[in-house]
Amino acid sequence: MSVGLMDLWIPILLGGALAWIASGLIHMVLKYHNSDYAKLANEDDVAASLRAGSVEPGFYSLPHCVDMKAMNDEAMQNRFKEGPVAFIAIFPKGMPPMGKLLGQQIAYFVISGVMIAYCATLALAPGADYMSVFRVVSAVGFLAFCWSNIPMSIWYGHPWSTTFKYIIDALVYALVMAGTFAWLWPAAGG
Repeated sequence: MSVGLMDLWIPILLGGALAWIASGLIHMVLKYHNSDYAKLANEDDVAASLRAGSVEPGFYSLPHCVDMKAMNDEAMQNRFKEGPVAFIAIFPKGMPPMGKLLGQQIAYFVISGVMIAYCATLALAPGADYMSVFRVVSAVGFLAFCWSNIPMSIWYGHPWSTTFKYIIDALVYALVMAGTFAWLWPAAGG
């Protein structure tokens, strides 16, 4: 007999909800991510320039280089040398739609829980002991929540200190999921 995803719907939903609460505590109580972004000294000028350009929401690179062949062009190389070199995310005008964003965040945790649960069902049988479940789920959860953050520092200029904070967040989420799954893992014959 094996454990199926439907056997794990309670730990998936509860683990997702608890990870979401942990995320809220990290961002609203501990607030160690408040230092992730710096203020531009000429923020008003940059904002006015972007407004004047009627920039639509999207993700932009500066200087913009369509493909690697363009990097051989001397004018493009000079644009990189002169700087600035940046990736810019432009959001829609107005206050962030917090309800929508919070809903997407909880969906992220629940969908991650489904993927973590799937991996756990491949590795663990019904009645697996608490620490066996905890080890498998925490390892898979850490990979699910953490590993994709590292290329943001490699390729997109995120400070390594920021990525390190996201790695700590990922560890918290993985441990919350692991504790939830280990606590609610189906018993043998049940």
